[in-house]
Amino acid sequence: MDAYDEDSQAPDGPDGSTGARRPEVPERRGDPAREASGGPEASGDPKGSPPPEGSPPPESALLPAALRTGVAALSPRYQVGAAVALAVVAVAACVHLAMVFLSIAPANTVTKQHGKAIEEWVYPEFEQNWKLFAPNPLQQNIAVQARAEVRMKDGSLRTTGWRDLSAQDGADIDGSLVPSHTQQNELRRAWDFFVATHGADNRPVGMRGALSEQYVRRIVVMRLGREDAISREGDIQRVQVRSRTTNVQPPRWSREKISDKPVFRLLPWWTVAADEAAGGVR
Repeated sequence: MDAYDEDSQAPDGPDGSTGARRPEVPERRGDPAREASGGPEASGDPKGSPPPEGSPPPESALLPAALRTGVAALSPRYQVGAAVALAVVAVAACVHLAMVFLSIAPANTVTKQHGKAIEEWVYPEFEQNWKLFAPNPLQQNIAVQARAEVRMKDGSLRTTGWRDLSAQDGADIDGSLVPSHTQQNELRRAWDFFVATHGADNRPVGMRGALSEQYVRRIVVMRLGREDAISREGDIQRVQVRSRTTNVQPPRWSREKISDKPVFRLLPWWTVAADEAAGGVR
């Protein structure tokens, strides 16, 4: 016998290099009908086969309720409450934006029919100082000045000089990288509010006239009580306010001629209530 012939009955060697070859085992095949239909076993894709019985569920199903965030972590009853609250906030925001838009939009059917309701919603907290479709930049410099009648500790009355409150705000703003909203707009908007609600004779027009008058008076008392030396020493009894208006001069290349003389608007004396003078606005 040739040394290279394989003995079918000889045992395998330790490394498989010598001895007889193991008998070949025929490959197992599945159901012919299943193979013909392209099942998972025929395609060789293990993902297409269903998970075996007893296998663990997916990780998403094991997520505890404590790890859920947002509205999903709430119970169904509280989820309904959160949805209702969000709906109320959204409706309120839409109504507010619509009211502000109508207050600055040109006159239309809605503003003519519901103008009073729009004014009650917007003024004075949300008043806008611009027109949406017709910008009107200011062409005048308006300074608000005030003086006070002060009762001193010895019982005498003293009248302070005119104090330019607008100039003081301008000096505080100049050179400031982040000027406060109060310095920029409090006094200016209060005076605009007063002018819009009073006639040329300084009498209130409409129900908001008294409110604007009280607003300006309280600002003046607060400012004089803080910045004026005489007012700090006694009690303010009355205040008087005036405005000084000067036109913004045109550029040199313009042929337009505008007067540079200031125009004053003098208001009557206002009596200061005891709560305002003694700490109501301090």
